[in-house]
Amino acid sequence: MSTRRIGWSAAFLAVPLIAYVAAVVGPGLYSFYYSLTDWNAVGGTAEFIGLQHYRDMAGDEHFWQALKNTAIWTAAAVVVPTLVGLALALGLARVRRMQRLIKSLFFLPLALSLVVVGQVWFWIFRPEDGLLNLALGRVGLASLQHAWLADPRLALWSVLLAWCWQQVSLAMVVFLAGLTGVPQELVEASKVDGANGWQRLWHVIIPALRPAFAVVVSLSMINALKSFDIVYVMTEGGPFRKTETLAILVYRTAFKTYDFGYASAISVVLFVITLVTIGLFFAWTNREDSQNV
Repeated sequence: MSTRRIGWSAAFLAVPLIAYVAAVVGPGLYSFYYSLTDWNAVGGTAEFIGLQHYRDMAGDEHFWQALKNTAIWTAAAVVVPTLVGLALALGLARVRRMQRLIKSLFFLPLALSLVVVGQVWFWIFRPEDGLLNLALGRVGLASLQHAWLADPRLALWSVLLAWCWQQVSLAMVVFLAGLTGVPQELVEASKVDGANGWQRLWHVIIPALRPAFAVVVSLSMINALKSFDIVYVMTEGGPFRKTETLAILVYRTAFKTYDFGYASAISVVLFVITLVTIGLFFAWTNREDSQNV
């Protein structure tokens, strides 16, 4: 490779690298620094206090509640869209008539922003004139009507339902793409060997969809751990902080109480949790792939 070509390659790589450092690495380092200070963005000073915020975090019940909500949210936001998306993809793969139209209808929620999705479901869950309560009343199940987003027992699951409604579309599209790579000769050979539908799914189709599972699970984890917009639009973390995730807690701490130092510490913890979770998942998938080679 000529020196001139190397120079042009370095120049093209430098632009996105500089943008990444300026937009991601720089703010991340600033967050870590401010997590070691008592910066409140009002007085203009940031006195260094070391790990005091992290020590305070250990005794902060709001932090532990948000961590618990985030763990529940992440688990449900990974499992439900993955299973439902796989089921939809398997069903749509068998459809022969109007397949494109049906795929487009199922894909439509993914084209909406989470703010719009949250607003739509907020109106669905309204206690007085929401679509869900009106439907329950029409079919004679008025006893099941609730103030869904105001009930501390149901609020988190109600918001999760709205989230999963959209994320199922993403999982379905990825699995549909993965199904096109399933070797049909293996499926036919399993039929000849007498395997039933469940055996073909478990021993032939699912192993072939391993790369699709890795994409769906990793994207679901990342999106769930940083979830903010749909929760804020629907409940703002209430009632009684029962839907408050770590991302909502960071926002509330920074822009409601102006404790930017403590908010930075929480964001650092959220970053570490995300990094460790995704790292462990990829380490596990790489080990599984190496064992199956």
